[in-house]
Amino acid sequence: MSTASSRPIEPRARDLGIPLDGIPGPRDAITDVPGVAVGFSTLVRGSGPLRVGEGPVRTGVTAILPRGLGSHAPVFAAWFPLNGNGEMTGTAWIDESGFLESPILLTNTHSVGVVRDAVVEWQARTKRFFQPYSYPVVAETYDGTLNDINGFHVKAEHAIAAIESATEGDVAEGNVGGGTGMVCFGFKGGTGTASRRTGEGDHAHTVGVLVQANFGLRSQLTIAGVPVGRELPLSPAATSVPRTEQGSIIVVVATDAPLLPHQLARVARRAALGLGRTGSCAGNGSGDIMIAFSTANPDAASLTAPTRTIEMLSNAALNPVFDATIFATEAAILNALVAAETMTGIDDVTIEALPHDRVRELLTRYGRG
Repeated sequence: MSTASSRPIEPRARDLGIPLDGIPGPRDAITDVPGVAVGFSTLVRGSGPLRVGEGPVRTGVTAILPRGLGSHAPVFAAWFPLNGNGEMTGTAWIDESGFLESPILLTNTHSVGVVRDAVVEWQARTKRFFQPYSYPVVAETYDGTLNDINGFHVKAEHAIAAIESATEGDVAEGNVGGGTGMVCFGFKGGTGTASRRTGEGDHAHTVGVLVQANFGLRSQLTIAGVPVGRELPLSPAATSVPRTEQGSIIVVVATDAPLLPHQLARVARRAALGLGRTGSCAGNGSGDIMIAFSTANPDAASLTAPTRTIEMLSNAALNPVFDATIFATEAAILNALVAAETMTGIDDVTIEALPHDRVRELLTRYGRG
């Protein structure tokens, strides 16, 4: 197991000359939103034939802490299931209360339960319950193409390690954390992040996005309007790459803009437009789930008084936040694809990385380079 929060020197979408809309923050990551921290546990071991319970293992856990390790104050939040063939726990209470009271953790489909229980254990041990009980938010995408998913290799200690390794610095991308074994548009997928700035001075805000990208068919992939997937078709011999829509994506949107839950629901829906810009059709077999939260109004959930005074961005001022969400979601997906490296998993199945040189050539040919 490895834990990592800092981003190694890897190419990102802009390094390939991909023209991306919007102005990124200094890290171009979800951690550009002050206070947000990200941590990982990455599990990679074994090779060769699948032996359930032994491996090969290509999986992990990603943790997003809205206020870092220093505070467990709830944040206003909302979620949106573009297509619900997936899982995100804890959403009933978000709908009811408007608050997110736990970290957000991402893992593989069959490890949601153990990760959810691990969050409760960590909250109990560190006395981070807002109420006497907890409804953690844990979401998943399926990594069974490369990983021994029915071997249940993710344990409580991996989830807790991801939480406790979280930092507010650069964020690793590609084959890391919950994104370790993921496939996106028939290429190696995984973890990606990006951010966009809005406004100036007292009206400046940041929107940050982190994705676990495991969706899409090769033919759908579109980069800056270029039909990359159709230009780079699957080989008939590539029998291991899904040819029907059966993947998923989790999109986590963070912002320091003072938004209320009903406004964050609107923001979460806009993340789906960023997904569409990359070519996704949110097929029947895909779990495409978005969650958005605001780090503003830190005392909104305080129990010390019967009323709270809160700040809210006017609805008329939301368009820049919507744009930032769309642009950062698109960029985060592309960053995941660009950073991911070719991986061989169970039964020697190999998923190739996005070929950077071919993408550059296509961008130039289509006048987008």
